Amino acid sequence: MSENRAAAPGADIANNPYKADFPLLSTRDDLAFLDSAATAQRPAVALEAQRRFYETMNANPLRGLYSLSVEATEAIAAVRAQIASLIGAVDERGRALARDIVFTRNTSESLNLVAKCFAPHVLEPGDEVAITVMEHHSNLIPWQEACRAAGATLVYLYPERDGAGNSTGVIGDAEIAAKIGPKTKIAAATMVSNVLGCRLPVEKLAAAVHAQGGYMVVDAAQAVPHLPVDVRALGADFLAFSAHKALGPMGIGVLWGRHDLLDAADPLLTGGEMIDSVTEQGAVWAPVPEKFEAGTQDAAGIYATGVALAYLTQTVGYDAVQAREAALVAYAPARMGALPYRAILGGPAAADHHGVLSFNVRGIHPHDVASILDMSGVCIRAGHHCAQPLLAWMGCENLACCRASLAFYNDRRDIDRFIDGLENVWRTFNG
Repeated sequence: MSENRAAAPGADIANNPYKADFPLLSTRDDLAFLDSAATAQRPAVALEAQRRFYETMNANPLRGLYSLSVEATEAIAAVRAQIASLIGAVDERGRALARDIVFTRNTSESLNLVAKCFAPHVLEPGDEVAITVMEHHSNLIPWQEACRAAGATLVYLYPERDGAGNSTGVIGDAEIAAKIGPKTKIAAATMVSNVLGCRLPVEKLAAAVHAQGGYMVVDAAQAVPHLPVDVRALGADFLAFSAHKALGPMGIGVLWGRHDLLDAADPLLTGGEMIDSVTEQGAVWAPVPEKFEAGTQDAAGIYATGVALAYLTQTVGYDAVQAREAALVAYAPARMGALPYRAILGGPAAADHHGVLSFNVRGIHPHDVASILDMSGVCIRAGHHCAQPLLAWMGCENLACCRASLAFYNDRRDIDRFIDGLENVWRTFNG
């Protein structure tokens, strides 16, 4: 692992002290990877950790009394406590509330768990669930289904528009007051939009729904890779994120919830490991979090997730992450400003785009833009980004746009290659 660089001058995007830590990036000098909002690259320390688990402590956690299984159990428990501390899930003495961390497969599963296993306990006919139109489908479709099952209504909050009619991504106070009222039992919102990159006012939404006796669910999948998250400061009752967007393995999700609410919720899956006792005709569930972790978990992935998060927050540090990404996001639109055929979506300030720049090229389908950029070794995402209602509301043609998403391991050369690629896209279609 590289030396601690938390104090490194993150805004120096001409240099890149991080790329060497990522095997795929360090061996592909021809590549500009600008799709980190979909999945991040993995540092060598995380890849090595996954292998190390299988080589040194490969046993089922919780299921054996022999030393190898005990070591695996302790390793997973340590990651649970690490994550609790990372997101501010601590008691009044600052001790990590590890028991309130549930491991799932991804953010989608975590949010489905809340919608399917907790929401039925509080939603009744005539109630309302409030979400924003900027939600990823993972924080939208589960609430459609929960409302349909309960006879409740799904209410959308919409961001403000500027003088030209473009969305700024800002959810205003008046919109919150208008949409969260006495019938609102649950509010659910992403902390950072995966399309516009804007930071949503989760704290205000939480205060509004709590004033009505309701609950706040936070999708932090796009937040944890970029900025500190504190469940208490946010006013969250549940919070979810995925390891793979935060330098960890695919297939590992995290759900945090208030202990009393998790305790009241039903398990999503049943079977091995999630029981306390079983008879021929019934069963008693294990306590939280085991109640929600049926079957054999991806213990090696969980262990590697802990190493990946330590690399992100300690070796690099959020200060360096934010400084570097802010510099990158400022540099990219400045270069794009010389291209009259492009339109950037979202707010005008670089600070409004946490690692995300969504855009369109006039008259060219986003899929064609992405395909031609790929010929230059530039990786971006094109399509609806699992946010079709947002793109429909913004009036995006074909319900699609391009998205370049940045991480601290990118540098100025990646942006320059991206801009050169866009110029090639335009020449290809327009001569």
